[in-house]
Amino acid sequence: MYGTPVLGVGEVRVVGAQILTPEQVRTAAAVEPELPLARVDLDEVGDRVRKLPPVDRVVVSRSWPSAVVIEVVERTAVAAVPARDGQFVLIDDEGVPFRAVPAAPKGLPLARLSTPGAGDENTGSALTVLAALSDELREQLVAISVPSPVQIRLELREGRVVIWGDDTKSERKSTVATVLLKQDGDEIDVSAVKVVTIR
Repeated sequence: MYGTPVLGVGEVRVVGAQILTPEQVRTAAAVEPELPLARVDLDEVGDRVRKLPPVDRVVVSRSWPSAVVIEVVERTAVAAVPARDGQFVLIDDEGVPFRAVPAAPKGLPLARLSTPGAGDENTGSALTVLAALSDELREQLVAISVPSPVQIRLELREGRVVIWGDDTKSERKSTVATVLLKQDGDEIDVSAVKVVTIR
């Protein structure tokens, strides 16, 4: 089992890849052909595949007599960040940028962030607000702009704007802003949630 190529790797099977191609996953996995299957270090293979930006989770297993199976779960985009080169960078619910695309996917809000990333304070504020939005606000949302953590602003359809302020009390702000959507006015200010205004 440990020394003969008879039970060596003859196939690297990739499951779950949609953004990535199976070949991209196999290349990253770098499993040596015909290496005895029992000697394949599954943890090392997983670590190599996990370095691919679109990969959120990966499980690597043996399928006797001759296959290594790599199951990947790719990241899911929650927003598209406009980039300087005209492309859009997709970020997941942890703020991880994982893919650049030429056009923002339909139905995905824009996030106007200068330096998107998992450790970026503005990105974290944007994600907190996005997670708190009601279905009605999410349906109306075109973009969220976060030049600083205390200057969050929602851009809605038909030119309407919600001034959010910071990301504190976001669920309460979402509830209030949703009610005010039914009122006339282009600008809803819920930054001080106890004293809301509509203009």
